Amino acid sequence: MTNEAQPDPAVPPAESANASKISVSRGLGAWLKSHATSLAFTSYQTGQLFLVGVQPNGTVSFNQQNFTRAMGVYYRPGRLYLGTHFQLWRLENILQPGQVGNQHFDQVFVPRNAQVTGDIDIHELGVTTKGQVVFVNTRYSCLATPDSTHSFRPIWKPPFISKLAGEDRCHLNGLAMDKGEPAYVTAVSKSDALSGWRDRRHEGGMLIDVRTNQIVTDKLSMPHSPRVHGKKVYALDSGRGQIVEISAQGEIRDIAFCPGFLRGLAIHDGHAIVTVSMPRNGAFNGLKLDDELTQRATTPWCGVLIVNMTSGDIVEWIRLEGQITELFDVTAMPGVKCPMAVGPSTPEIASTITYSQLD
Repeated sequence: MTNEAQPDPAVPPAESANASKISVSRGLGAWLKSHATSLAFTSYQTGQLFLVGVQPNGTVSFNQQNFTRAMGVYYRPGRLYLGTHFQLWRLENILQPGQVGNQHFDQVFVPRNAQVTGDIDIHELGVTTKGQVVFVNTRYSCLATPDSTHSFRPIWKPPFISKLAGEDRCHLNGLAMDKGEPAYVTAVSKSDALSGWRDRRHEGGMLIDVRTNQIVTDKLSMPHSPRVHGKKVYALDSGRGQIVEISAQGEIRDIAFCPGFLRGLAIHDGHAIVTVSMPRNGAFNGLKLDDELTQRATTPWCGVLIVNMTSGDIVEWIRLEGQITELFDVTAMPGVKCPMAVGPSTPEIASTITYSQLD
């Protein structure tokens, strides 16, 4: 591979173009280093992908790139998938082992493919063992995969959804992969009508087993982001502000309360990494989360929290204040020290050219 140009360095947090202040806990850099990972998270509100790592001098690095309505993000070694407003992006790391971008970035992710889906409200996504991208098509209440001709190819829908329609009937939103295949999804309610979930936010939220069509539980409130880790299933009971463990019998065990609306969960090295958001237009009204914040005499955050899953303690954090008030997904990037990306609308995208060697 030959690099004819290297993209510009990451924008320091204090100089962020979106005029948001980013602060971090004192031990975040050491935590990322000791747990051998970096992070990627998204803000659909401002349309940004954030990559977080540690520079060689121990400073926490933030790289921000614009992707309109950035939502679900999924990492595989050397590759990032990102769902946005009407596209599904694939970004590739252009560096070979031992190469460094701009003196300290060990991975440089460049957009190499954008599948145009139309505005189908892609939420979370995953990749099968065969390399097939699977995503939550929230607008059409189904799981889908890219299609070479059409906007998407549906592969599963909840048994209570009578037909595919662009009506966001149940607010299907979260996807858990297990052994390289779709395993569980979350939905806000068992509704089969246009936006029927909106009046049922406080109860009736479901975890559904995709493989059996079984509703494991319908006792959640605005659930998001199911994840399989080992033999256990975790999710975000967002309407209550709780990270939870859900048994095969549907029993719910609280792990930790988080001050904000939870969306996005990654599990790494015994820790839950979650995004929290501020309320939007009274979105917390009628939710137990609102009562919990009042009882705990605290206000909601916008940021990323790292939670010890054994103790339930929040051990490290990233906080955003200013223009950005809502985040969506987060993923851990094990083995990556300090990543950056090149945005599709940056000047650097035209001059960041790489190619493989002739056979």
